[in-house]
Amino acid sequence: MRIDPAGWPFVTGPLAPAALLAAAGRSTGRRGLRRAAWPFLALSAYMLLFFRDPERQCDREQPPDDVVLSPADGVVMVAGEPQEGVAPEPAPEGGWQQVSVFLSVVDVHVNRSPYRGEVVESSYRRGSFLAAYRAESAHRNERSELWLREDHPEGDRTVVFRQLVGVLARRIVTRTGVGRRLATGERFGLMKFGSRMDVFLPAGCTLTVSKGQRVRGGETVIARWPAAG
Repeated sequence: MRIDPAGWPFVTGPLAPAALLAAAGRSTGRRGLRRAAWPFLALSAYMLLFFRDPERQCDREQPPDDVVLSPADGVVMVAGEPQEGVAPEPAPEGGWQQVSVFLSVVDVHVNRSPYRGEVVESSYRRGSFLAAYRAESAHRNERSELWLREDHPEGDRTVVFRQLVGVLARRIVTRTGVGRRLATGERFGLMKFGSRMDVFLPAGCTLTVSKGQRVRGGETVIARWPAAG
């Protein structure tokens, strides 16, 4: 199992006190010290779980041209009309649709691009750390926003997506920027601990997920572009 590079300090950090406690327990014969090492080992094991980066279908084969994939593992909390006041500006012709995915602390937190194209805008905003499942988190929480545009024979295709951190999260990692191209499903960053991803799509797209549905990053189709012609 691949581990995201950002996770290694969190994985190895608890091992130092665990080793010290285990060594002290052996040298003094105090079993209590050795038992005290177990919580640190358990924390290190959890960090391995949290920062896991499994291979997905999009890593093995190129997704179809018309699909938009979930950018993260989790549960859909918004699918349809955008939450009031959170749709990006300026809106494309016909307005936006919103799909939001809530990531729990046991979900894979590596983020993937929902569609392909060039990053034409990138922004970061500091903010609060409200629980990511709360509606007001979209207005107030720390976030990173990317605009992706693809030249297409049927017209330019624009997707906007945001990384929003929650009550436990303290850092957003975004490994892309303006001028970079992303493939559909390509890894571009992660969020540390409970978070959410918002995806905004033009009204012409057909959403294929519903509220409460569990999705997998880089595999679940959340929307489709209109058929050619």
